[in-house]
Parts: sequence; structure tokens; C-alpha cells
Amino acid sequence: MADLSTAATSRPTGAELHTPAPSLARPTLVLLVVGLGALMVSMSQGILVPVLPILPAELGTTASNVEWLLTSTLLVAAVAVPLFGRLGDMFGKRRMLLIALAALAAGSLIDAVTSNIALLIIGRVVQGLGTAAIPLGISLLASLLPRERAGTGIAMISAMMGVGAALGLPMAGLIADHADFHILFWVTGIGGVLAFAGVLAVVPEAPNRTGGRVDLVGALLLSAGLTALMLPLAETANWGWGSARVIGLLALAVVLLVALYRFELRTREPLVDVLSLRRRPLILTNLASVLFGFALFASMIGTASYVQAPEASGYGFGSSMVVGGLTLLPGGLCMLFFAPVSARLVALHGAGRTLALGAVIVALGWAMRIAVAGALWQVILGATVIGVGTGIGYAAMPSLINAHTPPSEIAAANGLNTLFRAIGSSLASAVGGAILVAETVSLGGHELPSLTGYRELFAICAVAAALAAIAALAIPHQRRPAVLEADATPA
Repeated sequence: MADLSTAATSRPTGAELHTPAPSLARPTLVLLVVGLGALMVSMSQGILVPVLPILPAELGTTASNVEWLLTSTLLVAAVAVPLFGRLGDMFGKRRMLLIALAALAAGSLIDAVTSNIALLIIGRVVQGLGTAAIPLGISLLASLLPRERAGTGIAMISAMMGVGAALGLPMAGLIADHADFHILFWVTGIGGVLAFAGVLAVVPEAPNRTGGRVDLVGALLLSAGLTALMLPLAETANWGWGSARVIGLLALAVVLLVALYRFELRTREPLVDVLSLRRRPLILTNLASVLFGFALFASMIGTASYVQAPEASGYGFGSSMVVGGLTLLPGGLCMLFFAPVSARLVALHGAGRTLALGAVIVALGWAMRIAVAGALWQVILGATVIGVGTGIGYAAMPSLINAHTPPSEIAAANGLNTLFRAIGSSLASAVGGAILVAETVSLGGHELPSLTGYRELFAICAVAAALAAIAALAIPHQRRPAVLEADATPA
């Protein structure tokens, strides 16, 4: 085992290997079409949240059935993201990106033309495969964009994970109030088709394809382990943290993931390079990703519902669903605006320090949410500060991943990093939901989350952000950002 660990730490990383990338005549167009795909994927993940309350009546089914429209996508995405990343390294990042975008478009169009709950869930399952488009897009741009544009381009694609959600929530609220919810699926379906056509037309394949055989046993263990992990996190609101199903599934997840680890150590062509994951920079980056994912999703569940609560609750503003979604829009736009700023900070000060800066800003934003929230604009300001910090942090993460990963494994590593962000979001949903259910206030015969419950959630998020900053500062500093060096040549 010691020999294997030594071999792993001595392998060349993305900062040390260099493979000439194809010359791009239209790098801006390449960035636009990959960015469109990432935006549509991000929007598809959260657009149903505002319309969930009206769907049981619209579809003639139960609320528990409707919840599977979210849970099914989450479970499939958890498996597809690392699996597609590894297949991208083996057989082509562009090829797997096209498959992911095709799945997004197909799943969206299925849901756009049906009101049958079973078919809607099937469509959402297919949509979940499209989630892999974001890490695949990041990895593809790392190989294709000119050196001077790689950092900014990758930062913008990474920030799309927050931007899409911030744009999708108010749009979904507006449509829920005034139109048919199927329009949401037409938007992501048509957007997915356009992104697919754009990638097919203007984006070349990346170098560094490794080929080889697919690790079927590893894929099976990974799929089962992640499903056993994510399902109880998604269902804790219904099952309860102390239920036998939650405890049993989490225990099963540990057993399966440990079995995956041990199996992959003995496999010549592993699905997951567990030795690479043991590098300290990757461990710390992925830990920070979990914490950031927690903070971002908690901002979503702790902002829209917060301002929609009646004023009699002692904290809410009685806002509409549309206004609730719009409170997140400035933060989402700031994520996009600060992505190139983050890339510049990475170039000047290093990705680890930039990630730490983003985490500190997020912590300050949560402190504002606790201390100052007497007016709607103050809530929006706090959420916007959180958005700024999240945008800076999210945009810095791929630089760290690419810096410490061989070019032949970059897609898989970025896929796993995206998975860790998703785990953080799932934890936020489970923990936040438990806190808000436990701390309530009675109003007109209804139980609403109390101000104390929200503040407890916000305090946990501030601590999580502070821990993310500590983890980021512990990452070894690189003199030059590898994302600008690896796999990219001047145009």
C-alpha cells in the first residue's frame, strides 16, 4: 500500500503535463455554446421547486409522487456525473458532453408534452443524465481554450451552477402564477437542443483520450453506494433522521463505498482513481466544495420561503412566489459577474487563497442575514453577498482540481468535485429541513418555521463557510494557476 501511495503522489499532475490543444478559430463561440448547456442544466435542477405545491392538483396525484420529480433527478445525477466524467477521459469529453446535452433535451421534451406522473418521472430521470454536462464542459474548455482565456472561461462555466438556479426560480414562480408549468420544460428542452447543435457544430474533441475498458464492477458499486447515500438525504423530511430506512441506507452507503475503494485499489483501469483522490489538495478542495454546496443551497431554501412568510411570523414580508425568487436573482447575477474577477484573483494570488476569500465573503453574508433583516432590501443584500462569495469560490475550484490532476483524468476529477458540491446541497436540504421543522411558530392554525430556526440554519452556514476558508488556506499554494497552464496553448 505504501508503494501505491508513493506512486500516486509522484504521478504528473495537470500543472506538469502538457498536450497541445486544437487551435480554435472561434473561442468565444465555443464558450457561449458550452455555457448555454451548463445554464440549461443548472436551471433544470431547480425550476420545479416553486411549482411543487400546485402539481398534485394539476396532475391528479399525491404529493409524495410529485416529490419523486426532484428525487429521481438527484439520484441519477449523483451517479451520472462521476461516471460520465470517467467515460469522457476514456472516449472523449466532447462525445460525452453531447450525450449529456441530448439527455437533457430529450428528458425535457418528454416532460413538456405529458401530464402523466410516471412519464414525467421518466423524463426527469433522463434529464438527470444531463447534469454531467457542467463538469464535462469545464474539462473540455481546460483542454481547448487559449491559455489567456482558459481561466475566465472555466470560472464562468463553474459559476453557472448557481446562476441557473437564481434565474430559474423567479421564472418558475412567474410561470406558476400565470401559465402552464410545462413551459418550464420547453425552455430547458429547446435550450438543450440549441446547446447540442452548437457543440456539434463548433466544438472540437479534446486530446488526452485514454481509451481502455469500462470498469463495470466499479460502476455498479459506485451507483449503488451513491444511491444509498443520496436517497436518505433527499427523504429525511418524510422519513425522519431516526428512521430505520435512513440509518440502514446510510450504513449501506458506507459499506458499498468502502468496498468500491478497496476494489478500485486492485483494478488496473479503475472507474475512480482513489489514489489520486488521496492527494491532500484534492481532499481539501472537495471538502470545501461540500461546504460551499451546503451554503449555496441553504441560501435558496432560507431566502425565498423566508420572504414569502406572512409578516405576522415576526420575520417574513408576505411576498409572492415571484418576489421570493427574485430575491435570489441579484446574487445569481453576481456569480456570473464575479467569475472573471475570480479568474483574475486566481492568476494573481492562487486558487486556494481565492477559494478562501470566497468562503470568508459567504460567512460575512450569513452573519448579515442573522444580524440585519428588518427590511426586504436587507435580506436581498445579505443573499447577494452570499452569491458574490459563492461565485468567487465556485469559479476557483476547477483551477485547484486541474492543478493536481493528470490531464487524462481531468473530466473524472471535475465530475467528482461536482458530485461533492451536490452532496453538500443534499446535506443542506436535509439539515435545513430538519431545523426548520423542529423550530416552528403557530400562526392561524398552521406551523411555520420560526425566526430562531432560520437563524440556527444561518449560523450553521456561517460556520461551514469559515471551515471552507480554513480548508482552502491549507491547500499548497501554486506560483502560477495550473488551469492557465495545463492542456491549453496560445491561439
